[in-house]
Amino acid sequence: MAFEELKAGIAMLMDEIAKRPEDAHVLQEQLREKISEMKTLGQPVPEDILELELELALEEKPKDEG
Repeated sequence: MAFEELKAGIAMLMDEIAKRPEDAHVLQEQLREKISEMKTLGQPVPEDILELELELALEEKPKDEG
């Protein structure tokens, strides 16, 4: 998949996450796949995308894990 297609796919996922926060865990997995594809292609992952993935991971943690 071309870099521009990956970027477009990530942008669509980010929009879906904003629209459907209740499905964020499913969309987060798709985001991780896109990030992995970018890394496999040797492409840099934009910082805002990495930050979003980190935020989603933190939100996903159970409250008692801190």
